[in-house]
Amino acid sequence: MEKLSLRTAYGQALVAEGKENKNIVVLEADLGKSTMSSLFKEAYPDRYFEMGIAEQDMNSTAAGLALAGKIPFTGTFAVFVSGRAYDQIRCSIAIPKANVKICGSSCGLSDFGDGKTHQSVEDANIIRAMPNMTVLNPCDAHEVTKMVKVILSYQGPVYIRINRNDLPVFTPAQGEYEIGKIYPIFDGGGKADVLIFATGVMVGKSVEAAEKLQKEGVPVQVVNVSTLKPLREEELLKYTAGKRAIITAEEAVKTGGLGQAIAAALIGKVPAAFEQVAIDDVFGTSAHAYEELLERYGLSAEQVYRAVKRAIK
Repeated sequence: MEKLSLRTAYGQALVAEGKENKNIVVLEADLGKSTMSSLFKEAYPDRYFEMGIAEQDMNSTAAGLALAGKIPFTGTFAVFVSGRAYDQIRCSIAIPKANVKICGSSCGLSDFGDGKTHQSVEDANIIRAMPNMTVLNPCDAHEVTKMVKVILSYQGPVYIRINRNDLPVFTPAQGEYEIGKIYPIFDGGGKADVLIFATGVMVGKSVEAAEKLQKEGVPVQVVNVSTLKPLREEELLKYTAGKRAIITAEEAVKTGGLGQAIAAALIGKVPAAFEQVAIDDVFGTSAHAYEELLERYGLSAEQVYRAVKRAIK
């Protein structure tokens, strides 16, 4: 399948939207060449602010710019969003509902070479727990482009997670994106009574598993949960109706993650077997390649396949 860079899509989307909207400003914590916000700097240097390795100051400054009527985008690694700048995001952005858009790049295990200090296995879970925050987790580059456009017209703080690696494209380049909507990706070739709620890189892994199961005569539907918060109950129930097995797949630790959130929303409403594919209560480690880490931490297509097999038994 075609693979595209989510980081490049993010930078290009900022440039495209910045041309039309002069209120967009970008703040970066010394990682612009990695997050690809540097593309915005090249296009609009007067609206780009290099804050240095000072994530707390960057987000506090962004809150002030938002109060002045600007639409600030802040950029750094995902692990620093939920770690270094938590208090500033909570007090200066989330509590007052400041109109700040926060990009957490190199999310999950995707920064495979830099080890556990730079791999964010818990960032989305932490930010999801913060009141007033909207949390997005795109599965491919096309979804990133559409998300950037949509969050410009959304009033309030948004956190968007960007994978460091090129990922397969599953969503159309054209069409609308709606915060809170769940999008079908794979229908299993028939009436499926098994459902996989997948997000981010795990959309691709879940489709791989579903294709293998389809060949075995087990139709499985895969849906893309690219809005981690808010999770709309009506959207969840729309896809779980009539299903006998439900699997969640995410690149994050289980505690406080998507799987637990979906289970909490569905408990007592859907009589189905339930399985989680996620990272156990551990941090990451260094590796030579991203796929090595996904395999090591149980996030491969094979692990999704096995989870389905367990559930249908």
